[in-house]
Order: sequence, then C-alpha cells, then structure tokens
Amino acid sequence: MRSTKRLSNAAPVVMRMALAAGFLSAVADRFGLWGPIGTPGVSWGGFAEFLDYTATLLPFLPATLVAVAGWAATAAETLLGVALLAGVRVRLAALASGVLLHTFAIAMTTALGPEAPLSYSVWTAAAGAFLLARDQPAASWALHSREEPSTEVASSGISSGPVSTCHSP
Repeated sequence: MRSTKRLSNAAPVVMRMALAAGFLSAVADRFGLWGPIGTPGVSWGGFAEFLDYTATLLPFLPATLVAVAGWAATAAETLLGVALLAGVRVRLAALASGVLLHTFAIAMTTALGPEAPLSYSVWTAAAGAFLLARDQPAASWALHSREEPSTEVASSGISSGPVSTCHSP
C-alpha cells in the first residue's frame, strides 16, 4: 500500500517534468541551442526552419499569420514548460498543455497523416497532460501535495484522512 502511495505521489511530478522538458527542448531546438539543422536529433536548428514547419502544419494560413502562430506556439510552450517545471498553477498549466498538444496532434494528423503524431507521441503527451490536470487540486501551486493535514490517531493507527508531511500555508 505504501509503494502505491509513493507511486501515485511521484507520477504527477514525473509527468510535469516530462512535459516541461519536452516543451523547453522544442523551444531550444527552434533557437538552435541543440545545434544546426542536420545535427542528429535536431528537428529545426533555427526559427526560420520552425516557421517553415509551422506553414506545413497550417497550410491554410497566410505567411504573416504563420509567423504569428509560430511565435504564439513558442511563447505558449515556454510559459507552460516553465510553469510545469516550477510547479506553478499545475492544474491550469496541465490543462493548457493538453489543449496545445491536442491542437498540435490534430494539425500534424491533418497535414502529415497519422504516423507523425503517433511516432512523436503527441497524442500520448496530450493524454498525459489531461490526466495531470484531472489529478491536481484546483489550487495546486507548488511541488508538494496539497492534501489536508491528517487527523490520524497515532496510538491506534486509525486515520480519518490522508497523511501528508507537507502543510498548506
């Protein structure tokens, strides 16, 4: 039972870190921080290449709006990545991440076919983000649990609520 509790406490933190790393890594790639295009593992290597990819995913947009969409996606991924990493407004950040990833998955499926979003696990990441949003308390701001303090009776081992070593401010 104790290991199940540890797993259920660790899973949201691991999901937050994975989503944050994915978002921030993609942003780093757009600005060439992982190396230039052609470097193994680099998708874009620069913002111009990312905007070309954005135009591929959104062929119905005029060029001026492709740039707006590319910058908006980059700003959203940066903000969401930092929020998830820092544990700020986790439920809202997770919900917004799910919506953003779901939107990417639909655009990728429409423009490139089903293989790309499946191979890059975009649908899986979106589902994970929605699960993270569902499992977080509405006021989840920090790395620790926001559970109510325990009303456990120490000598009898009887508990009327969850045990938490973290206390809300």
